[in-house]
Amino acid sequence: MEKTWNNKAWFLVLPVLVIVAFSAVIPLMTVVNYAFNDTFGNNEFFWAGLEWFDEMVHSSRLHEALGRQALFSAIILAIEVPLGIFVALNMPQKGFRSSLVLVLMALPLLIPFNVVGTIWQIFGRVDIGLLGHTLEALGLDYNYTNDPIDAWVTVIVMDVWHWTSLVALLCYAGLQSIPQAYYQAARIDQASRWAVFRYIELPKMKGVLLIAVLLRFMDSFMIYTEPFVVTGGGPGNSTTFLSIDLVKMAVGQFDLGPAAAFSLMYFLVILLVSWVFYTVMTSMDRNPSDIPEGL
Repeated sequence: MEKTWNNKAWFLVLPVLVIVAFSAVIPLMTVVNYAFNDTFGNNEFFWAGLEWFDEMVHSSRLHEALGRQALFSAIILAIEVPLGIFVALNMPQKGFRSSLVLVLMALPLLIPFNVVGTIWQIFGRVDIGLLGHTLEALGLDYNYTNDPIDAWVTVIVMDVWHWTSLVALLCYAGLQSIPQAYYQAARIDQASRWAVFRYIELPKMKGVLLIAVLLRFMDSFMIYTEPFVVTGGGPGNSTTFLSIDLVKMAVGQFDLGPAAAFSLMYFLVILLVSWVFYTVMTSMDRNPSDIPEGL
């Protein structure tokens, strides 16, 4: 029996394709056009080839911003992933307390990025902010607008406060999917708490941990709103990450050609790392790991 194809279904997908083309593909093609051309206004373009890409590759400004961005992402992952696992392991498993904790953990994720930046901008001010005023009362010289280290600490603590909940909730979901038979076998073998975590919980959380690391890497590597609202990229250029530097180049200086080349290189880095994570995730062994003897 031959299968009948109903091509009318494509009309249901057409609105989505139009929206995606308008919101993603067309702006991307515009950026590509600016990346390979130079313009002096009036929609007159002159072919520049790879000139802007070569300029960005050899730009010390880009290298410094990339170093700050990589350092920030590494610190964020080193803090939020272990902290999220620790929080998930200590969350209630059942009952009203479990529902209450889940709601409280989800609250920071509901706050818009610019509101998070505004909260911490006010919270950290020495004159009116609770954090800044408290640290000053304790005798600590804290001022994120003048000290680069204070600015970095403020931005990192802000991101940890905002996004650790995501890692914790993902890990919690992974823990909930573990059959109770594994824990019963561990109790029979009188396994220690570390052995249970090492041989049962951690292997079962591999999938959600990879997703958490991927999401947090992408978000931290593309972060813009929160640090821009808090520090504006300062003091100096100490918190000028790639996204902030790109906006300064495109909007502040109106260097559209270099900014377009910069943005495409930025996009390719994110795409490459995401592809690596996807490859690792799809090549993982999906067979459930057995509990080793002698736990």
